Amino acid sequence: MMTCYLRLKKVVLKMNEDKKLVEMTEHELREVIAHYRERARKAETMGVINEYEVYQRKALIAESYLVDPTTVKVGQVYRLVGVEAHYFKVERIKGIFAWGSRLQGTMSEEGIPLALLQLK
Repeated sequence: MMTCYLRLKKVVLKMNEDKKLVEMTEHELREVIAHYRERARKAETMGVINEYEVYQRKALIAESYLVDPTTVKVGQVYRLVGVEAHYFKVERIKGIFAWGSRLQGTMSEEGIPLALLQLK
């Protein structure tokens, strides 16, 4: 039974590799995110930090497709997820990225994935 599940999971992941993230359903995105997190965990345990960072970023980008861009308000200041006391002012939204500037950093414009914004 477990072998059948693993084969099915490999088939699903192979199918998802052929699709762009923007074309995936919520369920497919969640599977891809879990896959990236698992790969990141394995890379971390093996001590391959650069691979760990790549898979963490891929998971973050995939998570951003689950965020409804209409919930992000232009002109609003949001706290950044995972970073204490860092805030980001959204100037515009393009796709899955919020463009604006960090309040504590330089005032240069940067784009960050929507999943990094603490919306609640």
